[in-house]
Amino acid sequence: MTALIGGLAAVALGLIGLGIWWKQFLNLLAGSIPLLLLLGGALAVYLGYEEAKDKIFKKSETPAPTATATTDTEVEKYKAEVERLKAEIEELKK
Repeated sequence: MTALIGGLAAVALGLIGLGIWWKQFLNLLAGSIPLLLLLGGALAVYLGYEEAKDKIFKKSETPAPTATATTDTEVEKYKAEVERLKAEIEELKK
């Protein structure tokens, strides 16, 4: 409830402030537009450069084999372990 009252007070003071300092607000807004365009353009140039660099120096699509690759015997071992644990859980439920 206090957040609602504080929010309403802030909105009221903000509207009063906009009414009193309207010309200064427009000057601030007009001054911030070129800065936002400059920063947005710099970001777009950077992202475009990174994208072009990635396309030029693209690495191979195939991943290198890892040492942790599971074999069929390991898969079967884990499946047997799961089945054993399921049976043990069913036994404990009884």
